[in-house]
Amino acid sequence: MVSVDGCLRLAAATYRQKGCPMPSSHDLKGLMKFMERDEWRACFEDVFEDHFGAVLDSGDMEFADISDILGDDWAMTLWGCAFEDFLTRDFEIEGGNIVDEYLKRRGWRENPQSKAYMKALRTSVMSLYEVTEVVPGTSFLARDLIRGGTPIMVSEGTATKTLRQWDRIAARIVPVMNKSVLAGGLLPFTLEATDALFDDLRQMFGKKNVKKMPSLADEDLQAAGFLFTFSWLVDTLERTMNMPSLQNVDGDDLEFHEVRFPLAPGVVQKEIAARVNTIPGMSQENIKFWNWLEDATKNTSKKTTGLSLDTLMNGGSHVLGNLELKGRVLHLSTNSSARAQKGKTLLQQTFGDLIGSPLTQIRTVDQMMAEKPVQDDTELSAGIPPEIAEQIVHRKMDRHYRETLDQPIGMLGNKSPRQAAKSKPGRQKVAEWLKYLENQSAKRMDPDDPQADPMTRYSFDWMWHELGVSDLRR
Repeated sequence: MVSVDGCLRLAAATYRQKGCPMPSSHDLKGLMKFMERDEWRACFEDVFEDHFGAVLDSGDMEFADISDILGDDWAMTLWGCAFEDFLTRDFEIEGGNIVDEYLKRRGWRENPQSKAYMKALRTSVMSLYEVTEVVPGTSFLARDLIRGGTPIMVSEGTATKTLRQWDRIAARIVPVMNKSVLAGGLLPFTLEATDALFDDLRQMFGKKNVKKMPSLADEDLQAAGFLFTFSWLVDTLERTMNMPSLQNVDGDDLEFHEVRFPLAPGVVQKEIAARVNTIPGMSQENIKFWNWLEDATKNTSKKTTGLSLDTLMNGGSHVLGNLELKGRVLHLSTNSSARAQKGKTLLQQTFGDLIGSPLTQIRTVDQMMAEKPVQDDTELSAGIPPEIAEQIVHRKMDRHYRETLDQPIGMLGNKSPRQAAKSKPGRQKVAEWLKYLENQSAKRMDPDDPQADPMTRYSFDWMWHELGVSDLRR
């Protein structure tokens, strides 16, 4: 039995404060206080065991260790998933269900909206959804990947600021006051976690040797609520513990930024080079290349929580980035978002109107490893306007992906997209692959400059049509 003694009050308090994205009018403080009664605490321990027992026991961990590994926010989100599952359960004690009993005894204290939210949670189910048509700060469409049916319009303000097209999320979507809203426990699913969840659901409902997802009713999903937490947690712990985060010495996640500043008309390389040499920390390698070095007086004690990767000069100074003159463009290369922003500010202050607006390309480590990079350095070095540079990048991406349609893809069982699209199961895999490409492209967007990377604005529409899977783009 997993003990929740000592963490229940802390977890509940933190969940109320920051672990739940629901509107503030959906107040559950009274219900959580009611849960502290001995009979309900014992029932919650049973649900807590369902969600976390197998993982914690196999890893010889306590629930607090999840906070240490994944962070407090994820630990409280997981706690929220178990709590919301608990609200749907019927137990063999007086009152049977905590929501029913609480509203019967204390409902007079709650406003109508809070009572409606509690009743909606009482009959809610956890399911896996595919996100489409995101309107940041307002809403998104959720397509149920398990039960099917018409996509649901979800009113949501916070999560929609980070959700992207084709994201997969495990969540409870509940109706409250003529709107569908998210409950507090929302988990983003990878393709691997999705496959693991579907395997677990097939085994639970007696479809061990069948690839197709069995038809599940709401009562089935209510009984399987803990599997969503389990599948997500196993996948996330494996990725987190087996693949340490890559960071620079400042503690920033590695993310490779290439920032290009076109020279203003009439400005020559010699004039730019002379000004670069006046910037503190710029160490010239040759007439067109500089290493941007950290201030030697700065405290460079290690700040990383993962694997640290950075470049050192012979004298021990950390390289923050590089500057290079190519044609009529000044290139700034850095390995983090923070350094890129610092470098852009520094160069714009130094050069003023001698340089134009920057064009930024961003790649994460995963993106560089997951797919062949699209090279655009040669043509973008000509100092052309950003809108023309974008056309060049998109033409190169067209050529790259047109070649890819005839090459084996791991996600498609090492078949080419054209080959896979010839069968019904393969068409579904091709659609998932295209959604993955679009999703990863969208996630390259720089939140400080959403127009910076032309690759985020590339349209994959033609690939859907050419492969004949447009009908699966829902």
